[in-house]
Amino acid sequence: MADSLLLLKRVPSRHTWLRARKARPQLILSRRPRRRLRNLRWRSRRRLRRRLLQAQAAGADWLQGGCLVSGDAALQRLKTSARRRASSPEPAEDPVPSGPAILPIPPVRPAGSGRAVLLLPLGQGFTFSGICRVTCLYGQVQVFGFTISQGQPAQNVFSTYTHSRLTINAVHYSVHEKSKKEMKREARVLLRPYLNQDDRYCLMSSFSPLCSIVLLERLKTSTVNFIISHPGLSYIFVQEVRTFQINSEYFALRSVGIRREKKKTGLRLTESAFAVMEELVSISSEEADSCPVILVCGCQDIGKSTFNRYLINQLLNSVSCVDYLECDLGQTEFTPPGCISLLNITEPVLGPPFTHQRTPQKMVYYGKTSCKNNFENYIEVIKYVFSSYKRESPLIINTMGWVADQGLLLLIDLIRLLSPSHVVQFSSDRSKYMPDLTPDFVDDMDGLYTRRRSRVRNRGFHLPEFAESLEFADEEKEGPVMSTGYKLMFVKSEFVTGKTSRNRESHNRILRELAVLGYLSQLQPPVPKPLRALHGLTPYQVPFNAVALRIIHADVAPTHILYAVNASWVGLCKILDDVRGYASGPILLAQSPICDCVGFGICRGIDMEKKLYHILTPVPPEELRHVNCLLVGAVNIPQCVLKSQGGLEGTIPYVTTDYNFKLPGASEKIGARESGATYKEKGHPKPKFYRKTY
Repeated sequence: MADSLLLLKRVPSRHTWLRARKARPQLILSRRPRRRLRNLRWRSRRRLRRRLLQAQAAGADWLQGGCLVSGDAALQRLKTSARRRASSPEPAEDPVPSGPAILPIPPVRPAGSGRAVLLLPLGQGFTFSGICRVTCLYGQVQVFGFTISQGQPAQNVFSTYTHSRLTINAVHYSVHEKSKKEMKREARVLLRPYLNQDDRYCLMSSFSPLCSIVLLERLKTSTVNFIISHPGLSYIFVQEVRTFQINSEYFALRSVGIRREKKKTGLRLTESAFAVMEELVSISSEEADSCPVILVCGCQDIGKSTFNRYLINQLLNSVSCVDYLECDLGQTEFTPPGCISLLNITEPVLGPPFTHQRTPQKMVYYGKTSCKNNFENYIEVIKYVFSSYKRESPLIINTMGWVADQGLLLLIDLIRLLSPSHVVQFSSDRSKYMPDLTPDFVDDMDGLYTRRRSRVRNRGFHLPEFAESLEFADEEKEGPVMSTGYKLMFVKSEFVTGKTSRNRESHNRILRELAVLGYLSQLQPPVPKPLRALHGLTPYQVPFNAVALRIIHADVAPTHILYAVNASWVGLCKILDDVRGYASGPILLAQSPICDCVGFGICRGIDMEKKLYHILTPVPPEELRHVNCLLVGAVNIPQCVLKSQGGLEGTIPYVTTDYNFKLPGASEKIGARESGATYKEKGHPKPKFYRKTY
């Protein structure tokens, strides 16, 4: 690079561009790269040359950066630069730093069709977008907080554009007194089934102690294929590259189905978040008798869900399973929206919610994405679901982002009701003010349905009528739910989101629709079988007198119930009462039940002659035998499912452009139920059934 610092004398007979070309640093290229450069346009050639010069200035081997320079030329280049450094006198001290050190790019080598091998030195990461299967061939890596060691099963990783990009980081691992030569020999043997001799030599030339080698494989799942089959959703996993890149790494990653992203687009957590997670993992690993109950709270779009996923993966590194209580109706993690559920997580969470829809241990379909105007039912449902927690593993409780006014009072009620051992409170400079939820603050603050400690000690204190109807445990029947004391932990969030007050609702709606699509993808056959259209699948036939109906979110006249159920998203539930034996007409519930929900489906049609519901659902038949109730809520089928029905000619069923919003019941706001009446499965009278024959 010393030649680039020499300034040529001005020669009047030469053109300016010719002098500048001679003054440029010289690249040592082999014959094949020179042929490639001649085929490029001048702009692409200039961009590629600039990138190669930057890597050359950093001292990187051309074989690592993309095989654009021959090995002999690169070796000769390094020897020449070494002689120059030896002959030039070294300065005693450099008072002004020359800039941050540029880390070499982790080498990527193609390993056949749809596979690539990545070598990561200790402390380096590989940020990418797309989906792939990750296998650790040598060493140990960490993805989204979950550690993948050598010999462990491969993991499916989903780095989508709807969330922060994921990074594969090389982490420290123990080595049993092996020399570098022995480690290189062991790694070379492990690479033999995947790389040829030349690629193994190129990759092992960058080998260093405590580095890790990862195999990236192309991943195809029915969930991804089903989502991208709808128009406008293919950008979620893969986006076209705008800049022209021509190197072996680009083509190797392209065959896998991923692309390298800038580090700043990856997931970034603050030091306070890592400190809190480290303490929680330590407590969960050491305490054998009692398991911690962790409640995570904070305003919306501050990073609670990302923190929960990372914490679950960190806990799974040391414990076998983690329980998860979902209390956020709008942005659920493992189920379609509008549910309160309890799950037992045994596998890592390496993607957004729509990529890991799972069957809960206990679930109730609330039917709405917000609990406003019906807090009592919300509290009752959470208490019903929380009663199934057996305290055999750590529990993470996800709460809503509504922490202002009544939302804060409702959060205080949840803290008293669930009695967590640790409360993780998120705060941010750009978020609204939220008081510190210390135990003293909660004890001295009235909730929506509970009272502070000072009022409990007052002899003249009486509970409201509705609070007396709450079924507390035996040790709680003497008074309202009380907080038992917990440790408050703060997380200073620097989470960056693209949501604003204008696009927040539309962005959340897209995520909810993706969760529904992820659930419906369970209807598709496993790969490599082709996808099947939803209208081409065989639905279940359910007689009218076998199930009861209830519209949760609105008051609908009995004569219009079947119109509301048809082509709707329905919850498949089971109540304790036997609904059989009634007339052949639809059986309508007078109250919204709090009952177990085994899954969801689409009522794709109603046969009025045979009095049958046609239900399309991925729930297995052994579970459907116990279903005797259909609940319809405010969660709708995504529009893309109805609009993109392939193989249809003419008018698409259930899709119209002639719609009058002024008709009664045509709008969501008209006919909405202000306060829903509920009944519990235990301790409440049986529901009333209506009989209607069409």
